[in-house]
Amino acid sequence: MDGVNTEGTVERRERAISKRGNRQLRTLLIVGATSIIKLAKRGLKVLLWIRTMLQRRPVKVVAVALANKIAAPSGPCWSAGGIYQAPAAVLKT
Repeated sequence: MDGVNTEGTVERRERAISKRGNRQLRTLLIVGATSIIKLAKRGLKVLLWIRTMLQRRPVKVVAVALANKIAAPSGPCWSAGGIYQAPAAVLKT
């Protein structure tokens, strides 16, 4: 989502998980993200941005952000009815 700030320049903002969508799917994404965060606290290797977000933000805010990142590439695949295949770079981390 793009917005114009007071200086007239366009700034890029990430979209939040919409409450208009499927409630059950949204809940499953957040529960899955929360479980990844719990595993990260137990020592699982996770991406750097998750670790830094956990230092700066509450757990539930990080869980919603992670759920949004999980859902973003999957959305077009679900709407097209295809099978999602993660990029090789994601599988290595």
